[in-house]
Amino acid sequence: MVTIVLTACPAGLRGHLTRWLIEVSPGVFVGRVNARLRDELWKLILETVKDGRAIMTYSTRETEQGFDFRVHRHDWSVEDFEGLRVMRRTTSSKRTTGMRRGWSAASHLRRRK
Repeated sequence: MVTIVLTACPAGLRGHLTRWLIEVSPGVFVGRVNARLRDELWKLILETVKDGRAIMTYSTRETEQGFDFRVHRHDWSVEDFEGLRVMRRTTSSKRTTGMRRGWSAASHLRRRK
């Protein structure tokens, strides 16, 4: 089983993926393909996604979890944590420097106490 989530991708790529997978929601594709076709689809995604993002999850017998991830240009990265592959949100330098201290309503309430 393969699940692909595309964000900000060309419409041609979405049309190309519908040859093998079903688009259950805009940018979300689900289906069952063999490993060779899955790898070729990932290569096609990497070549045509341009500035967009892509996440692929697929079932495999190589991990204890029974599935694996592939990520391209996303805020999430795949990390190995004691034999388990997990998704970890990466910290962006833009995000940490973009917000000034005390900007939220919660921080204002904490100051009042």
